[in-house]
Amino acid sequence: MTMHRTTRIKITELNPHLMCVLCGGYFIDATTIIECLHSFCKMCIVRYLETSKYCPICDVQVHKTKPLLNIRSDKTLQDIVYKLVPGLFKNEMKRRRDFYAEHPSVDAANGSNEDRGEVADEDKRIITDDEIISLSIEFFDQRAQQQGSTDERQKEEVNNKRYLQCPAAMTVMHLRKFLRSKMDIPPTFQIEVMYEDEPLKDYYTLMDIAYIYTWRRNGPLPLKYRVRPSCKKMKITHPQDGVNNTNRSESDSASDKASSPAGVPSTSSPLPSPSTLVQPSQPHFTHISNPINGTTMTSPNRQFTYGSKVRKTALNGSSTSSG
Repeated sequence: MTMHRTTRIKITELNPHLMCVLCGGYFIDATTIIECLHSFCKMCIVRYLETSKYCPICDVQVHKTKPLLNIRSDKTLQDIVYKLVPGLFKNEMKRRRDFYAEHPSVDAANGSNEDRGEVADEDKRIITDDEIISLSIEFFDQRAQQQGSTDERQKEEVNNKRYLQCPAAMTVMHLRKFLRSKMDIPPTFQIEVMYEDEPLKDYYTLMDIAYIYTWRRNGPLPLKYRVRPSCKKMKITHPQDGVNNTNRSESDSASDKASSPAGVPSTSSPLPSPSTLVQPSQPHFTHISNPINGTTMTSPNRQFTYGSKVRKTALNGSSTSSG
């Protein structure tokens, strides 16, 4: 079973897709050439097409006579840039207000509020990392959701809600830790933070939740939580080859012992596995005969033990060797 890891991408890795090749800055009023779909700042591409009719990147002809007819404003791309680059929208709106304040003769009546820099972050739904977000947290009762809502249940839900003000960069994991410590939830239970009936990932920030679920600032960010017993994780161990072959090796070593002297250790015998019982230091052999005067007699081709000396005889007893 493979687990999919989620990695957060740095803004520097996305810069080639968010920056204008003509000015080297982030897109402002992103504009796209419809012939090749390359994007630039509006002011940059308009100035460039005054002296050229080809795309600055791929040299595709924009238009034979009037290249400005084949460029379009890309609001979606611009919104992505504003949401990914911290502080870009606020700085751009301030720069436009300062420009019109310094040049009152410039007529901006025909432009939009955004062109004049009169749009606030709240109206544009742009959220910064250091912004404070108001949220509400309440217990998720699945049975109440299925039965429907009544006036009494709605009053209970309002009383059970808790309201917090947190930075937009706070993650769901931080919120879970806060709930666990605040409500003394034991570690044998796990907490899930939810938006409506959908569990949220631990790495989601409040800013991510607001963007993903299109929170429109018409009230606190509504979150819920539920508590359930933790599931015990079962460890799946893959048996090794040495462990699998233990029984087979033991049978092989037993056959080797039957055809070799008992006193010579078998080199093919593996090390005992953790599950194998350790035999005592003085094993009991079934073929040992009754002892005579402290000595132990064995069958032919076996060892004779006299105290600490070992003697070995052949099958016919013709040759002997002393230890």
